[in-house]
Amino acid sequence: MRANMTTSREPVSRRTNEATTMRRLLAVMLVLVGVGTVGRRAEAQEIQLTGPLAGAPAVRNLRLHRQGRLELAPTLSFTLLDEYQRTMLVGARANYNLTDWFAVGVWGAFGAVHQSTALTDHIDETVAERRASSPNSIDNQLTKANIPGSFKDQLGTINYVFAPQVTFVPFRGKLAIFQKFFVDTDAYFFAGPAFVGLKERADCSAASTACDQSTATASRTAISPTFGLGFAFYSGDWMSVGIEWRALPFSWNTGGFDAHGSGANNKFPDQKIDDKDREFKFNQVLSLSVGFYLPQGMKRSE
Repeated sequence: MRANMTTSREPVSRRTNEATTMRRLLAVMLVLVGVGTVGRRAEAQEIQLTGPLAGAPAVRNLRLHRQGRLELAPTLSFTLLDEYQRTMLVGARANYNLTDWFAVGVWGAFGAVHQSTALTDHIDETVAERRASSPNSIDNQLTKANIPGSFKDQLGTINYVFAPQVTFVPFRGKLAIFQKFFVDTDAYFFAGPAFVGLKERADCSAASTACDQSTATASRTAISPTFGLGFAFYSGDWMSVGIEWRALPFSWNTGGFDAHGSGANNKFPDQKIDDKDREFKFNQVLSLSVGFYLPQGMKRSE
């Protein structure tokens, strides 16, 4: 009798377990389908802000250091990677900021100090020693037109730069110093034409023996593109300090050499000094500035 009761209960228990398993599988499938449906709807749905944040700007009371203001900035600049002579330029930058991210203006500077490099000093010393020991030995290594006198006297120099330019300010934020001091900072790019006043060795010809005897120089103006980037650090509502790098690519004869003019593609000396002896140089300038903004009252966003 007990055996019969046990046998009759087994099918009931098995059916109960199977039903429970089926219910669990159905529940899991419903959950997965629901998650997939909700995910697809959430991807296509736009978030609509309500309440006091509806239509609010991303930043409130943003300090607009540039917008609607005139910037006047004295600059001190130094040429970089010079072969024969370094130049220190003193000048100023003037920008009118139409918006907080766009400005039109001009930068100008004049060459206040010209300092020869160690290479120039070495060339002068070597030429002087060889001329003293054997006056004709120098002619076996250099054309007479190359260094007729002191090498320093024939070097090309930058006398002034005048550059109208436009400025874009795509990046701005705060610079943290030791996580205690915070300075408003922006990064900007500028570009425009540049008019560069140069002093180069004057044109001469071996036929007149002028190249053998003179290191005379002449002035000219080179027209070049100019571009670069800079950083401005605002120390108050109307003042900033900045640093910028500028490129001035153009061709000129920095050493006053007779380097080109004859042979295939004018690659060899021709006993003359003229425009064929100019070489392309990617001239670079590093500038430090102190900016003042007018009017002194700075605007703020809503």
